Amino acid sequence: MSDTLKLARDGHTAILTLDNPPANTFTRDNLIALKRQVLALNADRDVYALVITGGGEKFFSAGADLKQFAGGDKALAQTLAVLFGEAFEALSAFRGLSIAAINGYAMGGGLECALACDLRIAEEQTHLALPEASVGLLPCAGGTQNLPWLVGEGWAKRMILCGERVDAATALRIGLIEQMVPAGEALTVALKLAEQAARQSPQALAACKSLIQAGRQQPIATSLIREREAFARLFDGEDQREGVNAFLEKRSPHWKNA
Repeated sequence: MSDTLKLARDGHTAILTLDNPPANTFTRDNLIALKRQVLALNADRDVYALVITGGGEKFFSAGADLKQFAGGDKALAQTLAVLFGEAFEALSAFRGLSIAAINGYAMGGGLECALACDLRIAEEQTHLALPEASVGLLPCAGGTQNLPWLVGEGWAKRMILCGERVDAATALRIGLIEQMVPAGEALTVALKLAEQAARQSPQALAACKSLIQAGRQQPIATSLIREREAFARLFDGEDQREGVNAFLEKRSPHWKNA
């Protein structure tokens, strides 16, 4: 773990806090730590959900520290681009539900981190942007690919090509976030959603998430076949029988994630 990335647990939910004041920027070390931590949580069968948030009250994350690029070091830029990509792709591939509790500014790589999550809960005072082109750069950690998927090509181009910053109300309207909440409540609401997810079969949830995300990259005819195959594979585990029998017996299921 990095000193700027904190881990906590709340039941079946892991909470990762970006804690690199003043702006919770990403560095080489905490990007490596983020990837390693997400992979470790992915291997922990007792973790069903992951919430990521920012330390303090002003920033979720401002992304990369631009001082790293002031010297024009191409090799350093390539290294950081790979680290950003690997960290956020690991986050996107997390088998359980991932939620960004956006408690302040989410700029550049900070917004890309949120885009890698399944859901985004933003506090009403937050602003979100991908301003890289205004300083001669571009979003290199999924921004040009994930943003259009959520908000459509037009709004993605407004935010990336025109450098438009959106407030939480606009982000909610265009589909960039799923919920806007009062200041100070993003983490609480995210944890409640994570608790809802923990009531689902973790195996079924992981299968559903994988199918939904695969739909971005393959034709629907292929996806429909894989959906039926995934349904049948659930019968290889114990949780399918537990879930159905718990419903019939009018009790809560006890998932084994096996």
